[in-house]
Amino acid sequence: QVQVVESGGGLVQAGGSLRLSCAASGRIFSINNMEWYRQAPGKQRELVATITSGGNTNYADSVKGRFAISRDNPKKTVYLQMNSLKPEDTAVYYCAADIALSWWQDVRRYWGQGTQVTVSS
Repeated sequence: QVQVVESGGGLVQAGGSLRLSCAASGRIFSINNMEWYRQAPGKQRELVATITSGGNTNYADSVKGRFAISRDNPKKTVYLQMNSLKPEDTAVYYCAADIALSWWQDVRRYWGQGTQVTVSS
């Protein structure tokens, strides 16, 4: 059984930094894209950042230049370094990983349970 678990959320003042981690575990053959999403109260879930298995990255315009996504493939872990945080970054942050359980099985998306990030003004 595959699990995807986030950690690292918390309360921080505006201008501060946080680093989120997301680790996948279980009988995993390969992991393709890993992504961070966020959902603020009353808003739709939005894509924050993507990293491919080869390390290519993409960011939402709202976080470009402030957030950095990275991954450690042997550890099956993705990180989100968040700098210069703003109150509008307050949200529950979710990790998503596109995982294949074996070479003959299709890739499936797995989600973490989310971690709360609160930025005070």
